[in-house]
Amino acid sequence: MKLVLCSASPRRRELLERAGVRFSVSPSHIDETQRPGEAALRYVRRMAVEKAAPQRTAGQTALAADTIVVVDGEVLGKPRDRSDAQRMLERLSGREHRVITAICVNDQVREVETAVWFARLTPRQVKFIVDSGEGDDKAGAYALQGMAGTFVTAIDGSFSNVIGLPMVETLEMLGEAGVELPWT
Repeated sequence: MKLVLCSASPRRRELLERAGVRFSVSPSHIDETQRPGEAALRYVRRMAVEKAAPQRTAGQTALAADTIVVVDGEVLGKPRDRSDAQRMLERLSGREHRVITAICVNDQVREVETAVWFARLTPRQVKFIVDSGEGDDKAGAYALQGMAGTFVTAIDGSFSNVIGLPMVETLEMLGEAGVELPWT
């Protein structure tokens, strides 16, 4: 069974490659706008399903994922600009937030949630992270594996989920879908 990763994320590719999974890449280009009144879980699930839909064909397994950051019920997606990134990081400073990834393998969907705590960030630290640009295309305007990770005080849950693809759950779903994994 051929596996197609429906994502342009270099982090998702790297995580799958580290696990020895063979796949091709065919990113889906969809409107990622959250609908008015759409709850975080419903939104992240819809995004993953819509990303996988174009690649669902016979003899091929589609893998798509969407990751969001949620604080006080607000979904923090990818920042629109550096000012938006600054607002997001100030919002995350000194507190807990949730990172939720929905994984879609063909028509099966599963969510994984991880709690993350940031230290209290000074205005200079926020500027340092924002000016690096590493969070420009990431939910919540930060990369755990980058310099922002220096300011994370605790994680409760999957580390790889915060990077963008919860590997334990993803590999379980791929195995259930009949994808050949290196150890099978």
